[in-house]
Amino acid sequence: MIGLIKKIKFDNKADRLGPDCPFSHWRLFFKKTMQKLCDKKFEHFGKDAEFRPYAFAINCSKISIGDKVVIRPGSMLFADVRDPNKGRIIIEDQVLVGSGVHIYVSNHKFGEFNNPIIDQGHFDAIDTKIKTGAWIGANCILLPGVTVGKNSIVGAGSIVTKDVPDNTVVAGNPARILKSLS
Repeated sequence: MIGLIKKIKFDNKADRLGPDCPFSHWRLFFKKTMQKLCDKKFEHFGKDAEFRPYAFAINCSKISIGDKVVIRPGSMLFADVRDPNKGRIIIEDQVLVGSGVHIYVSNHKFGEFNNPIIDQGHFDAIDTKIKTGAWIGANCILLPGVTVGKNSIVGAGSIVTKDVPDNTVVAGNPARILKSLS
C-alpha cells in the first residue's frame, strides 16, 4: 500500500506526462481534467489545446504549448532538465503534431572514438520551436535547435535537421524543401 501511495504522489508531482505515469495519465482522456492537468504541468498550455492520451512529455515545465495545438498519441517531447535557461520546446498557436512525432532539444556527444557513447555526455541543449500554423506529419523527428516556420508542413516520416522557412513544405531524411506555399 505504501508503494502505491508513493507512485500516486510521484505521478502527480513529476515534471512529466505519459502512460508511464498512470495516476495522472488517466486525466488526459477527459477534456476538463486534461486541461487542468496540462495547465499545472506545462510552462504554458493554451486555450483549446489538446495533449492526447499516450503522448509523452518529459520536463513539462520547459514546454510551452499555444492555443488550438493538438499533440497526438505516441508523440514524445523531450525538454532539457539540466539548464534552466536552455532546452525548451516552444509550440506556438494552431499547430498540428501528428502521431509518433519526436521533438528533441539535446543529443549525445560522440566525438571520442575510444569511449562508449554512453560515457561521453550530452551536447548543450538548444531550444526547438514550431511556429504558428505549422503541421508536423506523423512519425517525424525534430532534432535539437530547429525552428519550423510559420504555416509550414513537414511531411510524414521526415527528419528535420535544419530550420524550415515560413510557408514551406519539407519532407525526407534529411528533410528538404519540396515547395513554397506563398
